[in-house]
Amino acid sequence: MDKCDGCCSTHLIDGDGNFNVAGLDKFMKDVKLAECGLSYAVVSIMGPQSSGKSTLLNNLFGTNFREMDAFKGRCQTTKGIWLAQCVGIEPCTLVMDLEGTDGRERGEDDTAFEKQSALFALAVSDIVLINMWCHDIGREQAANKPLLKTVFQVMMRLFSPRKTTLMFVIRDKTRTPLENLEPVLREDIQKIWDAVPKPSAHQETPLSEFFNVKVTALSSYEEREEQFKEQVAILRQRFFHSIAPGGLAGDRRAVVPASGFSFSAQEIWKIVKENKDLDLPAHKVMVATVRCEEIVNEKYSSFIANEEWRQLEDTVQSRLMPSFGRKLSSILDVCLMEYDAEATYFDEGVRSSKRKQLEEKLLQVMLF
Repeated sequence: MDKCDGCCSTHLIDGDGNFNVAGLDKFMKDVKLAECGLSYAVVSIMGPQSSGKSTLLNNLFGTNFREMDAFKGRCQTTKGIWLAQCVGIEPCTLVMDLEGTDGRERGEDDTAFEKQSALFALAVSDIVLINMWCHDIGREQAANKPLLKTVFQVMMRLFSPRKTTLMFVIRDKTRTPLENLEPVLREDIQKIWDAVPKPSAHQETPLSEFFNVKVTALSSYEEREEQFKEQVAILRQRFFHSIAPGGLAGDRRAVVPASGFSFSAQEIWKIVKENKDLDLPAHKVMVATVRCEEIVNEKYSSFIANEEWRQLEDTVQSRLMPSFGRKLSSILDVCLMEYDAEATYFDEGVRSSKRKQLEEKLLQVMLF
C-alpha cells in the first residue's frame, strides 16, 4: 500500500535495498521532470526513528507521507526511501524521506543501510535536513551524533568536496532562544567533524568546504501545533527559488540534467550497494555519455521515420529534383536542433562528440 496516496510519489528504494526503476520512470513522467533541465532541486531528510520527519515534510512541502500513529507506540513508519514532489514550490523540488536511524526493527543491520542511504542522499541532494531533538543539543550520547558521524564519513567517499546545504532542524524547541542553542550545536558539529577519520587529501579541509550549515528551530507539533505550523510556513519560503544565486541549495557543479536523473540515481545506488567510492565528476560524464547516446539514437530513428525525408528519398531516385539540397538541409537542421535542445545541459565535451556521431550516421543514410 502506498503511503503517499493522492500525491505524486514513489517508493524509490524498499527496505531490502531494491531500487524501483519502473516507479521512478513513471514518477518522472508524472511530474514532467525531464523538461526541467537544470531547474530542479532535491531535498532529503535524515534523523532518528519516530522524530517526526514525515510530519515535518508533509507540513513543509504539502506531501502526504505516512506518519506515525502516536497511539500505536513509537515504531518504524518509513521503510527504505520514499520520493515525492513538493507541492507549489518553484523550481520543481523533489523530497526524499529516509528511513529513521537507530530503529529497533533493523537491529544490527541498521548501520549498513543507514550508511548506504546517507551516501545516496548526500550524492543526489542539494539540501539535507537533519531532524534532531532540542534536548539532544550538548549531550554526549545524543541520538543525532552517530548519524552525523555517518554523514561526515560517507561524504569523504564523494571524492571532491561538494557544498551540500545541511539544515539542522531543532524539534520541540524549549524557551531557550535559538541564538543560545545554535552556538552549542555548531560546537557539537565541529567536534564530530574533527574526530572523523579523513583521507590524507582532506586532513586539513574545514567543514565549510563540504557543507553549508544552516540551523532552524520549531516548536512541538503535538503541544503547540498552531505555532509549529506558523514557523513551518516561514521556513517553507526559504525553499522557493532555492537554486538561484544566494539560495538555499548548495554547490550545484555536480548537478545532473533532469532527463538523466533516473539513470544517475540508479547508478549511484548500485555503486553505494557495492560499497565502492563515488567519484561525482566522473559519474556526471558517464551519465552524459549514456543519455546523449540515447538522444542520438532517438533522433536518428526519428530522421529515418520522417515522412518528408522518405518522400524526398523516393522522389530523387526517380527524377532530378532542383530543390533537393535545400529541403534535405532543412530536415537535417531540425534533427540537429532537436538534439542540441535535449542535450544542452550535459557535459560539453560529451555533447559535442555525440553530435558528430549523429551527423556521421545521418550522412551515411543520405549517401546510401
